[in-house]
Amino acid sequence: MAFAEFAPDGTLACANARFQALLGLAPAQVGTLRHAQLCPEGLAGSPSCEAMWQSLCAGHEFSGVVERVRSDGSSCWLEVVYAPLRDSEGAVTRILMVATDVAAGKPTGPARQDQLWRLSLVADTTDAAIVITDAKSRVIYSNAGFHRMFGWTLREMQGQKMLELLVRQSPVDLFERIRGDLRQGRPAELEEVVTGKGGRRYWSKIICNPVMDADGQWAYTVSVLLDITKTKIHEVLHDRALQALARDLPLMQVLDVVCEEVERLAPEVCASILQVDEQGLIHPLASPSLPFSYSSQLDGVEIGPNVGSCGTAAWRKSPVLVTDIATDPLWADFKHLILPLGFNVCWSTPILQKDGKVLGTFAFYYRENGPFVASRFHEQLVEACTDLCALAMEREQARQRIRELAFYDALTGLPNRSLLETQVAQLLETAQANGQRVAVVYVDLDRFKHINDSLGHATGDALLREVAARIRELVRQGGVAGRLPGDEFVVAAPLRADDEINGLIERWQTHLMQPLRLAGTQVDLSVGMGVAMYPQDATAMASLLHRAEMALHQAKAGGPGRVGFFSPELSRAAEERIALEKALREALQTGGLQLHYQPQVELATGRLRGLEALARWQHPELGAIPPSRFIPLAEECGLMGPLARWLLDEACRQLAQWRRDGLAIPAVSVNLSASNFHSLELPALVAQALERHGLQAPDLVVELTEGILLDSHGSTLQTVERLHAQGVRLSMDDFGTGYSSLSYLRRLPISELKLDRSFVADLEHAPTARALSAAILGIGTSLGLTVVAEGVETAAQNGILQAQGYPVAQGYWFARPMAPPELERWMATQAAAVPAP
Repeated sequence: MAFAEFAPDGTLACANARFQALLGLAPAQVGTLRHAQLCPEGLAGSPSCEAMWQSLCAGHEFSGVVERVRSDGSSCWLEVVYAPLRDSEGAVTRILMVATDVAAGKPTGPARQDQLWRLSLVADTTDAAIVITDAKSRVIYSNAGFHRMFGWTLREMQGQKMLELLVRQSPVDLFERIRGDLRQGRPAELEEVVTGKGGRRYWSKIICNPVMDADGQWAYTVSVLLDITKTKIHEVLHDRALQALARDLPLMQVLDVVCEEVERLAPEVCASILQVDEQGLIHPLASPSLPFSYSSQLDGVEIGPNVGSCGTAAWRKSPVLVTDIATDPLWADFKHLILPLGFNVCWSTPILQKDGKVLGTFAFYYRENGPFVASRFHEQLVEACTDLCALAMEREQARQRIRELAFYDALTGLPNRSLLETQVAQLLETAQANGQRVAVVYVDLDRFKHINDSLGHATGDALLREVAARIRELVRQGGVAGRLPGDEFVVAAPLRADDEINGLIERWQTHLMQPLRLAGTQVDLSVGMGVAMYPQDATAMASLLHRAEMALHQAKAGGPGRVGFFSPELSRAAEERIALEKALREALQTGGLQLHYQPQVELATGRLRGLEALARWQHPELGAIPPSRFIPLAEECGLMGPLARWLLDEACRQLAQWRRDGLAIPAVSVNLSASNFHSLELPALVAQALERHGLQAPDLVVELTEGILLDSHGSTLQTVERLHAQGVRLSMDDFGTGYSSLSYLRRLPISELKLDRSFVADLEHAPTARALSAAILGIGTSLGLTVVAEGVETAAQNGILQAQGYPVAQGYWFARPMAPPELERWMATQAAAVPAP
């Protein structure tokens, strides 16, 4: 390869040996010889030679076959490339010349003809369209690919300006800018919609490469045209449509953008997009160039085998082209709608999901049949648009699904609490404007858990769906309804002036409580209702819902199938409960609770067997609050855990203190709730309390109720077993009142039974009570358990129990529950009265 470098002034700066040999140069000539001296006599110093050199110094490359003169005066033909070399600031500092001697390989005669034939064969078999124009931009050559793409032959094209012929819609100054670049030796590129013979359109990338002559003048342009229709359509349409989607525009606006962009690219069509719903009904979505009067008459039409182009395409799931609407039977029932608008051709394509489900149709309306109808350009538009429409429609479905998940109950389809509150608020605004009353009703299913447990969750779900369907019927004529978590619903409806709320609620309840069959079983429904009225009970949505819920709780307290109406007394009771809960929390934190102790006495000797610790609460403002009030409250508001921890610690502390003071107290009993046994941490809490106060496990008796026998919580029996394993004694309190089961009793590791006070109260007057108390004593004794009688209040009761053989009793006959100082005095008196063993 021969190469040399020239300075910008034309001086030969360096040359390799191959270049020196090619041009017959002596090494001494390097550094002194100028470029013009290598050119033929007629070319050196000519304006064209000067222009070429100035173009190179300006940074433009040159390539081609040139004639150059050797040092002996002979000529040679070289294939050359001149390449400007720049410094770091972009200035041309050297011009590199690479040369190859082509004289030996230059074809002549038949060989040249053969080479030209091969070049022509290559040009004609390529898919690209190739055009060569002269310096005046007139066509002098076009290949077969151009004829295939655009339809024109070379004879039809020859002498015409290519860009003006193909890119008719572009401004003239665009062509002048391109030709200005070509004159300077710079290639030009553009992407435009081009029009072929017969009006066929393509989106083409046009690459124009200038060919300079030996004088550096623009002589020819070789242009390559590539069909980029499909790519460009996707790019332009996707850009517009995706921008609309990114701006979160509504579906109809997004599809309007698609139609408008299509009509800009193809002015001969009117685009239309229809949606097909789950029932196969048509709904117009976008048709910006069609009158609304036409589109609106298609709304609700059912797809089928003879429903115009669109309804038939959706029914067939394949494109339908009708070229004569006036006579085609597919349009028999609809042609009177479209023909007056001047359209006689309709080509419709179904919009399909990936699974083949029809989402809608995309249609082109034409005024007349012609070569552009369903052309390749239009096919590519349709392909791109149906993909975009499917994307936009599926996105809308996803948005609707997300909205359903966010605002609707998945099981019943009713609004959830979030949407329900909004709808109730809107209903109240309307009622206020109209001067109406509104009933807000909280509905709860009675015994739903029992149905769920006995018939299964699938049946429970079916029941909830049926109730939801019945509730929808209640508000069909006006009102709103929704489902809350679990088995609770809310119905809100405006009342007419003559509506009686009691009669309305009675009708609603009767409607909801109709029996139904589930899983082959007849289920008798029972519902409780709580009612609050706008505006007399409240005017704000949140207050009405809350007060209706309060009324429901009041109703359910009275039994199943009840209706409760809000009243001011309910509100006061709720406020008192909230205040009491707050006070209970404070009492647990500040030591506001106390333990009183009731003695358990051995009937045979009168000696103290133990003490039962009983919580008492003396509030500084509210006064004495009985356990029957604050213990259930602690259960409801989740305070049984803290209450149990305080009770264990305080009872153990007091017992340890008494023993340090020299009082002989055998043990102390504490009552724990069934919910306390749900925690596997309870044995550890008991152990810590005993250890903290230096007591042993037998010093503590934990009393549990009969309800624990039927407790289905998984950890309950495990907790009981762990307490027993620690050595803590367990006592069954209130035995005989509810769920007594000998099989459960046999399995529980208890050491003591406490006969419920209800049996003791009837001992004097009811033979049945005496028989049951004797039976319970027999059961306990046979199982090796100590049986304690509670609630002994009279000498007669005490005598009967002694006669039956009861070993231990407690009650007012012996002593009331006492604070520690009072108990200490009682013990002193008792010690004096009871003889030493």
